Amino acid sequence: MAGKSVRLTMAQALVRHLAAQYIETPKGEERLVAGGFGIFGHGNVICLGEALYEHRDILPLWRGQNEQSMALAAIAYTKAKLRKRVMFATASAGPGTTNMLTSAAVAHSNRLPLLLLCGDTYATRLPDPVLQQLEHFGNPTTTVNDAFKSVTRYWDRITHPAQIIQSLPVAISTMLDPADCGPAFFGLPQDVQGWAYDYPVEFFEQRVHRIRRQPADKREIADAVALLKTAKRPIIIAGGGVQYSEATEDLKRFAEAHGIPVVETIAGRANMLASDALNCGALGVTGSNSANALAEKADVILAIGTRLQDFTTGSWTAFDRDARIIAVNVGRYDAGKHRALSVVGDAKLALHDLEAALASYHVPQEWGDFAAKERAAWHSYVADNVSPQTREGGNRPMAYAQVIGAINEVCDPRDRILTAAGGLPSELAANWLTKGIGTVDVEYGFSCMGYEVAGGWGARMAQLEDEPEKETVVFVGDGSYLIQNSDIYSSVLTGKKMIVIICDNGGFAVINKLQNNTGNMSFGTLIKDSRLAIAPFSVDFEAHAKSMGALAETVTSVKELKDAFARARKADRTYVISLKTDPHEGWTAEGHAWWEVGSPEVSQSEKICAAHEEIEKGRVKQRPGI
Repeated sequence: MAGKSVRLTMAQALVRHLAAQYIETPKGEERLVAGGFGIFGHGNVICLGEALYEHRDILPLWRGQNEQSMALAAIAYTKAKLRKRVMFATASAGPGTTNMLTSAAVAHSNRLPLLLLCGDTYATRLPDPVLQQLEHFGNPTTTVNDAFKSVTRYWDRITHPAQIIQSLPVAISTMLDPADCGPAFFGLPQDVQGWAYDYPVEFFEQRVHRIRRQPADKREIADAVALLKTAKRPIIIAGGGVQYSEATEDLKRFAEAHGIPVVETIAGRANMLASDALNCGALGVTGSNSANALAEKADVILAIGTRLQDFTTGSWTAFDRDARIIAVNVGRYDAGKHRALSVVGDAKLALHDLEAALASYHVPQEWGDFAAKERAAWHSYVADNVSPQTREGGNRPMAYAQVIGAINEVCDPRDRILTAAGGLPSELAANWLTKGIGTVDVEYGFSCMGYEVAGGWGARMAQLEDEPEKETVVFVGDGSYLIQNSDIYSSVLTGKKMIVIICDNGGFAVINKLQNNTGNMSFGTLIKDSRLAIAPFSVDFEAHAKSMGALAETVTSVKELKDAFARARKADRTYVISLKTDPHEGWTAEGHAWWEVGSPEVSQSEKICAAHEEIEKGRVKQRPGI
């Protein structure tokens, strides 16, 4: 076969190469690219569209309703697949492409693979300026696609058909690299998509990829073990990287062998079951009293697979200033933060090495007792917090906690739970009791409103491949729903059923809460406090969902919610349950760590000045940023 070639357009060659890529998974060899999402325009329909049509059976194309939501669906799919399979999203040459900037940032922040194939202006420049071209007078090589350089791990503009021979494999290896994993972007000029080239047939040979497991340096392991052996009050912070390394069982075994309490990040929720004795809850700003109490007293912190963002660290006030951090991470960048002792390597392999070297080390009895006591107290608080009735027998206002508690009670252990920005991530992080490993997807890396419904569509595609009898359950607030909801229609059209629970609290209630807590008046957050021409009113979410082909109902109590969820499980298509939640009362009051927010140093409002002083008091515990 050496020396042989086949003449194809650049678009045809690109798609054919993608179709030849496979990956080794627990199920065997599967196609690396599971398909993709596309909205066609003049910038991608003729050439790339022709190539995708020829491969429509092996690289299925799903037509979305919005470019941003398509890419978000692709992100949720690959997250559910633990980064082992990817999907692409394609858009035309102008606003369709720029719509995906936010999605690229979500993938980049969360270290998730995403392939973006976007139309571009003409390489020849002969017809310039063309439809949707944004001209830069001083640099004719610049297009709107250059904006993606800041939100992608790999970026290229293909100006000659031969370039993909080198560039496409590099993009694939970037998406599959545990340390550099993230979105890859290709700008595809409209003329170059159709240009032909004699491609070597080897470019289209089947290739099977394997995710690299990089062992840690033995010296770094030795240093980490030496420090852990000195620990009187150690904790483990388990992040999302534990799941991507498929190290959840290793984490549990390691923790149990040495008696070390485990706390979870938001991305690491569902690393352990709520019933696991050493699972002491979520850490940080949206965490639990138990996890934060342990973090405050810990002398050695073993952080595994986490980038230690501010919601995890309480803006770096959650830990004692003298506490030592050991950061186990495949990414050198994440492993070296805040004077951490770095262990750069795969979490599964590193845990195995650490466990073997720690030998008989076990935490002191009093530390284990303290962790157990805090854990029990937090579980007692959550049980009360999610109840519709207070301990005195009175009725609580319907709030996120009660909605979460009700679904937590009746869902299957393997149902996939998904939410994103707003108040729901914090309430779910605090109140959700994990029933199944790896069943929670809370997008709080980029905190992207609109991820919920779109992500549910993509997550459902993944779930149907692995656990079709289980449900994908989306929690979404009215604010996020109104930003992006059209994939309810997509899910009905494509037969990807999900259960969507809309909590209507009249606007952006959690930001209103932040406003009020910092001394500000409600302004522009709740609908009723915005500039309006008429009296505020609620959207009929039930009718809206039904108009997109979903089944839907409105409920007014926890009992009605549980009954509706049972009907939703039996339904043959996407089912939407809408209910009112209180925007002011019922927020989880416990479990919070300090969070740095910018507040006015001077103001005409005494409340704002007092709130500023109160916020600044928390800064005394902040670790120096070195």
